[in-house]
Amino acid sequence: MSTDCSLLSSELELQRQEEIYQQLLLKTMEKMQTENPESKVILPQPGLCVKTVTEPGKQKVFVNICQSSSVPAPGDLTREELVELLQSEDPSGYRLPMSLGEPHVEMDNKSEGCTVYDVVINQEFFQKCQKDTLFQQFVILVSFEGLENKYNLELSRDWKVLKNRKFLGSVSEQNIRTKSRPIIQEMQPQESSTDLAKRPEFTLLVEPPAGDPEYLIAEIKLPGVAVSRSLVLDIGEDRLVLNARPSLFHLDIFHPFLVNQENSVAQYNTSTQVLTVTMPVVS
Repeated sequence: MSTDCSLLSSELELQRQEEIYQQLLLKTMEKMQTENPESKVILPQPGLCVKTVTEPGKQKVFVNICQSSSVPAPGDLTREELVELLQSEDPSGYRLPMSLGEPHVEMDNKSEGCTVYDVVINQEFFQKCQKDTLFQQFVILVSFEGLENKYNLELSRDWKVLKNRKFLGSVSEQNIRTKSRPIIQEMQPQESSTDLAKRPEFTLLVEPPAGDPEYLIAEIKLPGVAVSRSLVLDIGEDRLVLNARPSLFHLDIFHPFLVNQENSVAQYNTSTQVLTVTMPVVS
């Protein structure tokens, strides 16, 4: 039996290229963490896989809810408090720290293409959800809400948790924020509930309008706000949270861009009562 040496050489070359790629990837991850200590690259662990569809198109979607000890743990939440929260008008308003990954295309068990989203939550809290289906349903609900806000889609609440699959596709690294830097002032716990606050009118603009975006500009109308000292603004890499005290306005939105938090600036025009937030887009 003869051996085709060219095939062996090709396989060895592919293996060598894969090793080089992994080395470069590791160096890149280390460089990112050195240059930006406020972020961290993690490799999440599989957790559970949820199947649903988009509305109204009925396109098949899978959500991988993963776990990692690097994601901050949420505040203590008892089952009684969760029941009360789920009975409220906006249960998804609970602040559950999570990382929302970019969508990727995978093949389902029927060899059909489908869209998959990866969500990473705290490992200890995930284990709590495994022991109580009510907490599990709550995590799925908040995950859906976060994905809908970030990617401007609508997911059916008629979901199904796959029993024999913890993850669809392959687990990939995610770059998560370990610290969020506020622009106007440090965020403090609010004495008044944000449920009493109104959602202000706002617009999101991209500059330049065509081509690669350089800036994401948020213009937020805040009628009745006299001075900027009453504003508390927090800018994440893909999220903007604003509170106008005392409980006048509350805004919490995700946007489809990664922005440079450190170089973002905010200006409040007391005449027009419009807050303008200019955020450089990371290419």
